[in-house]
Amino acid sequence: MSADAASRLLALARVLLDGIDRPELAAFLADWPTPEAMRRVTEPRPLPVLRWLDALAPVADTRALVADLVDAAPDLAWGQTYGAGDVDPHFLERYGWTELAGLRGPVADDRLACGFLLLGPDVEYPPHNHAAEEIYLPLAGTADWLRGDEGWARRRPGTLIHHPTWIPHAMRTDGQPLLALYLWRGGDLAQKSTMLPAGPGTGEER
Repeated sequence: MSADAASRLLALARVLLDGIDRPELAAFLADWPTPEAMRRVTEPRPLPVLRWLDALAPVADTRALVADLVDAAPDLAWGQTYGAGDVDPHFLERYGWTELAGLRGPVADDRLACGFLLLGPDVEYPPHNHAAEEIYLPLAGTADWLRGDEGWARRRPGTLIHHPTWIPHAMRTDGQPLLALYLWRGGDLAQKSTMLPAGPGTGEER
Protein backbone atom coordinates (compact mmCIF):
# COMPACT_ATOMS: atom_id res chain seq x y z
CA MET A 1 0.00 0.00 0.00
CA SER A 2 1.25 3.48 -0.77
CA ALA A 3 1.92 5.82 2.12
CA ASP A 4 -0.33 8.39 0.43
CA ALA A 5 -3.32 6.05 0.64
CA ALA A 6 -2.56 5.30 4.30
CA SER A 7 -2.26 9.02 5.01
CA ARG A 8 -5.68 9.61 3.41
CA LEU A 9 -7.29 6.94 5.58
CA LEU A 10 -5.56 8.35 8.66
CA ALA A 11 -6.86 11.83 7.82
CA LEU A 12 -10.44 10.53 7.54
CA ALA A 13 -10.04 8.63 10.81
CA ARG A 14 -8.75 11.76 12.55
CA VAL A 15 -11.73 13.82 11.33
CA LEU A 16 -14.08 11.18 12.75
CA LEU A 17 -12.25 11.04 16.09
CA ASP A 18 -12.11 14.82 16.38
CA GLY A 19 -15.90 14.84 16.41
CA ILE A 20 -16.07 12.60 19.52
CA ASP A 21 -16.01 14.32 22.91
CA ARG A 22 -14.43 11.72 25.20
CA PRO A 23 -11.54 12.48 27.60
CA GLU A 24 -9.97 9.05 26.97
CA LEU A 25 -9.15 10.15 23.44
CA ALA A 26 -6.91 13.09 24.38
CA ALA A 27 -3.69 11.15 24.96
CA PHE A 28 -4.15 9.14 21.76
CA LEU A 29 -4.72 12.24 19.64
CA ALA A 30 -1.70 13.92 21.25
CA ASP A 31 0.41 11.01 19.94
CA TRP A 32 -1.08 11.16 16.43
CA PRO A 33 1.54 10.78 13.66
CA THR A 34 2.89 14.04 12.29
CA PRO A 35 2.93 14.88 8.57
CA GLU A 36 6.73 14.48 8.72
CA ALA A 37 6.55 10.84 9.88
CA MET A 38 8.64 8.40 7.84
CA ARG A 39 6.73 6.50 5.15
CA ARG A 40 7.13 2.85 4.18
CA VAL A 41 5.83 0.85 1.23
CA THR A 42 3.96 -2.29 2.31
CA GLU A 43 3.04 -5.15 0.02
CA PRO A 44 -0.62 -6.22 -0.34
CA ARG A 45 -1.47 -9.30 1.72
CA PRO A 46 -5.08 -10.61 1.58
CA LEU A 47 -6.87 -12.81 4.11
CA PRO A 48 -10.06 -14.91 3.90
CA VAL A 49 -11.95 -12.42 6.11
CA LEU A 50 -11.97 -9.89 3.28
CA ARG A 51 -14.83 -11.83 1.65
CA TRP A 52 -17.19 -10.03 4.06
CA LEU A 53 -16.21 -6.48 3.10
CA ASP A 54 -19.23 -6.14 0.81
CA ALA A 55 -21.56 -7.01 3.70
CA LEU A 56 -20.39 -4.18 5.99
CA ALA A 57 -23.18 -1.94 7.29
CA PRO A 58 -21.84 1.49 8.31
CA VAL A 59 -23.87 4.36 9.73
CA ALA A 60 -23.97 7.87 8.30
CA ASP A 61 -21.04 9.19 10.36
CA THR A 62 -18.73 6.31 9.47
CA ARG A 63 -19.75 5.73 5.85
CA ALA A 64 -16.98 7.80 4.21
CA LEU A 65 -14.17 6.08 6.12
CA VAL A 66 -15.66 2.61 5.54
CA ALA A 67 -16.04 3.26 1.80
CA ASP A 68 -12.40 4.38 1.51
CA LEU A 69 -11.22 1.36 3.49
CA VAL A 70 -13.20 -1.05 1.30
CA ASP A 71 -11.73 0.57 -1.83
CA ALA A 72 -8.18 0.36 -0.42
CA ALA A 73 -8.51 -3.14 1.10
CA PRO A 74 -6.98 -5.09 -1.82
CA ASP A 75 -3.81 -2.97 -1.55
CA LEU A 76 -3.45 -3.32 2.23
CA ALA A 77 -1.25 -5.74 4.17
CA TRP A 78 -3.69 -7.73 6.31
CA GLY A 79 -2.30 -9.71 9.22
CA GLN A 80 -3.18 -12.01 12.09
CA THR A 81 -1.61 -11.94 15.53
CA TYR A 82 -2.49 -15.54 16.30
CA GLY A 83 -1.93 -18.91 14.68
CA ALA A 84 -3.42 -22.40 14.71
CA GLY A 85 -1.90 -23.10 18.12
CA ASP A 86 -3.71 -20.15 19.69
CA VAL A 87 -7.23 -20.20 18.24
CA ASP A 88 -9.50 -22.44 16.17
CA PRO A 89 -9.66 -22.41 12.34
CA HIS A 90 -13.15 -20.85 12.34
CA PHE A 91 -11.75 -17.77 14.08
CA LEU A 92 -8.74 -17.48 11.76
CA GLU A 93 -11.03 -17.63 8.71
CA ARG A 94 -13.02 -14.66 10.03
CA TYR A 95 -10.36 -12.45 11.60
CA GLY A 96 -7.76 -9.99 10.40
CA TRP A 97 -6.33 -6.52 10.90
CA THR A 98 -4.36 -4.00 8.94
CA GLU A 99 -2.12 -1.27 10.36
CA LEU A 100 -1.97 2.23 8.90
CA ALA A 101 0.49 3.75 11.39
CA GLY A 102 2.80 2.15 13.91
CA LEU A 103 5.81 -0.15 13.92
CA ARG A 104 4.62 -2.08 10.82
CA GLY A 105 2.29 0.22 8.88
CA PRO A 106 2.97 2.51 5.91
CA VAL A 107 3.25 5.48 8.31
CA ALA A 108 6.06 4.83 10.79
CA ASP A 109 5.35 5.68 14.43
CA ASP A 110 6.63 4.29 17.73
CA ARG A 111 4.11 6.01 20.02
CA LEU A 112 0.77 5.16 18.41
CA ALA A 113 -0.56 2.26 16.35
CA CYS A 114 -3.69 2.86 14.29
CA GLY A 115 -5.48 0.47 11.98
CA PHE A 116 -8.61 -1.56 11.32
CA LEU A 117 -9.92 -4.81 12.81
CA LEU A 118 -12.23 -6.92 10.63
CA LEU A 119 -14.29 -9.82 12.00
CA GLY A 120 -16.65 -11.95 9.95
CA PRO A 121 -20.15 -12.91 11.12
CA ASP A 122 -20.83 -15.45 13.88
CA VAL A 123 -17.42 -15.41 15.50
CA GLU A 124 -16.06 -14.60 18.97
CA TYR A 125 -12.73 -12.89 19.57
CA PRO A 126 -11.86 -14.68 22.83
CA PRO A 127 -11.05 -12.82 26.07
CA HIS A 128 -7.54 -11.37 25.97
CA ASN A 129 -5.46 -8.50 27.32
CA HIS A 130 -2.27 -6.56 26.60
CA ALA A 131 -0.03 -3.87 28.04
CA ALA A 132 -1.02 -1.23 25.49
CA GLU A 133 -3.91 1.09 26.24
CA GLU A 134 -6.50 0.71 23.49
CA ILE A 135 -9.42 2.46 21.90
CA TYR A 136 -11.84 0.86 19.47
CA LEU A 137 -14.35 2.74 17.36
CA PRO A 138 -16.76 0.34 15.62
CA LEU A 139 -17.37 1.61 12.07
CA ALA A 140 -19.74 -1.02 10.66
CA GLY A 141 -21.65 -3.87 12.24
CA THR A 142 -23.42 -4.03 15.59
CA ALA A 143 -21.64 -6.51 17.86
CA ASP A 144 -21.33 -7.55 21.51
CA TRP A 145 -18.33 -6.33 23.50
CA LEU A 146 -17.01 -7.55 26.85
CA ARG A 147 -14.90 -5.26 29.04
CA GLY A 148 -13.50 -6.36 32.41
CA ASP A 149 -16.28 -7.59 34.67
CA GLU A 150 -18.94 -5.39 33.06
CA GLY A 151 -20.53 -8.24 31.09
CA TRP A 152 -21.47 -8.33 27.42
CA ALA A 153 -22.95 -5.14 25.96
CA ARG A 154 -24.19 -4.49 22.43
CA ARG A 155 -22.34 -1.62 20.74
CA ARG A 156 -23.40 0.14 17.57
CA PRO A 157 -21.06 1.80 15.05
CA GLY A 158 -19.79 5.15 16.32
CA THR A 159 -19.63 4.05 19.98
CA LEU A 160 -16.15 4.61 21.45
CA ILE A 161 -14.78 1.71 23.53
CA HIS A 162 -11.78 2.26 25.82
CA HIS A 163 -9.61 -0.56 27.19
CA PRO A 164 -7.10 0.51 29.86
CA THR A 165 -3.85 -1.42 30.07
CA TRP A 166 -4.22 -5.14 30.87
CA ILE A 167 -8.04 -5.07 31.17
CA PRO A 168 -9.60 -8.30 29.82
CA HIS A 169 -11.86 -7.76 26.82
CA ALA A 170 -13.57 -9.70 24.05
CA MET A 171 -16.02 -9.18 21.20
CA ARG A 172 -18.44 -11.33 19.26
CA THR A 173 -20.51 -10.93 16.12
CA ASP A 174 -23.75 -12.53 15.06
CA GLY A 175 -25.13 -12.13 11.53
CA GLN A 176 -23.12 -9.00 10.65
CA PRO A 177 -19.38 -8.61 10.07
CA LEU A 178 -17.62 -6.02 12.23
CA LEU A 179 -15.17 -3.34 11.10
CA ALA A 180 -13.57 -1.24 13.84
CA LEU A 181 -10.87 1.41 13.95
CA TYR A 182 -8.29 0.66 16.64
CA LEU A 183 -5.71 2.81 18.44
CA TRP A 184 -2.90 1.49 20.67
CA ARG A 185 -0.53 3.54 22.80
CA GLY A 186 1.98 2.69 25.51
CA GLY A 187 3.63 -0.69 25.97
CA ASP A 188 4.86 -2.72 23.01
CA LEU A 189 2.91 -1.64 19.93
CA ALA A 190 3.63 -5.01 18.30
CA GLN A 191 2.87 -7.13 21.37
CA LYS A 192 0.94 -10.37 20.96
CA SER A 193 -2.12 -10.25 23.22
CA THR A 194 -2.44 -12.80 26.02
CA MET A 195 -5.41 -15.12 25.58
CA LEU A 196 -7.35 -15.62 28.83
CA PRO A 197 -9.55 -18.43 30.12
CA ALA A 198 -13.24 -17.95 29.42
CA GLY A 199 -15.04 -16.62 32.49
CA PRO A 200 -18.69 -16.07 33.40
CA GLY A 201 -20.62 -14.47 30.58
CA THR A 202 -18.26 -15.65 27.83
CA GLY A 203 -18.64 -18.48 25.37
CA GLU A 204 -22.02 -19.50 24.00
CA GLU A 205 -24.22 -17.50 26.36
CA ARG A 206 -26.16 -14.74 24.52
